[in-house]
Amino acid sequence: MGNVFSINISAKKGTAKFPVKEAIFKKDSGIEGDAHAGRDKNRQVSLLSWESIQKKNFCLKKENKKLKPGDFAENITTSGIDLSLIKIGDRFNIGNVVLEVSQIGKKCHLYCEIYKKIGSCIMPGEGIFARVVKGGKAKTGDLIKVEPKIDAGILTVSDSCYRGSRIDYSGRYLVEACTNNSWNVLKYELVPDEKQLIKDRLLMFSSELDLVLTTGGTGPGVRDITPEATTEVLEKNIPGIPELIRMKTFESSKFSVLSRAVAGIRGNALIINLPGGLKGVKECFEILKDIILHAIKMIRGFPHED
Repeated sequence: MGNVFSINISAKKGTAKFPVKEAIFKKDSGIEGDAHAGRDKNRQVSLLSWESIQKKNFCLKKENKKLKPGDFAENITTSGIDLSLIKIGDRFNIGNVVLEVSQIGKKCHLYCEIYKKIGSCIMPGEGIFARVVKGGKAKTGDLIKVEPKIDAGILTVSDSCYRGSRIDYSGRYLVEACTNNSWNVLKYELVPDEKQLIKDRLLMFSSELDLVLTTGGTGPGVRDITPEATTEVLEKNIPGIPELIRMKTFESSKFSVLSRAVAGIRGNALIINLPGGLKGVKECFEILKDIILHAIKMIRGFPHED
């Protein structure tokens, strides 16, 4: 989390902006009264950190004494947020305003008024641009909450589902549940209970996604091999996640202790084994959805409280 250090607008593009106490953000447009507002979906609102601006003070032209919010034509000067950790698709929640990051950096215009005054610009390397997903009013001092974009993949491990003799209710539920949480389900596949096939999919999913949820193959059966395949892929183990699942679900099913599910990290992806039954999958998802979000923030390097 961070704060709005300043909100800045200007009537003309290519010039420094001046601070205002509050502003109205219009959906799919930008800030009311600002020259950059319009239908450009990638650059409706710009953000730059006050920390970056202050670092720039040491190399100013001699005639400039001190940089101010808006000098680099940013609409929102942030405080307390490391914008270098932000990715395209992440969202900023500012009160009831929601901004979605659509572009990072930009081409520098060497002969704009800002460049002539300051002699260089940090927006090309450190500026963030966003579109207004939800409009509303924001003001200086408002809290900024960052919600990371989560690209998810669902892997159903089941001989019968793979053959088509059983409907994959659990995998379909996970697709819907992730989508309802505003996570982007980019992959959904079914594989039989074959160790190498499971490993291949986990390796591919984890190289492209933030979250991989498997369903099925976690029990003590002869063909249940998902935990073994997952363990061979993981680089870091997170034993607390399956321990929590077994402990919580034991309250509704004493057989949950037979689950051999594992969880952990490969690269920048969180991988979690879930049971194959629909009832168990629903229970586990409700238990884990907030934990998943927090874990991915930690993996991304976001500051956090223990």
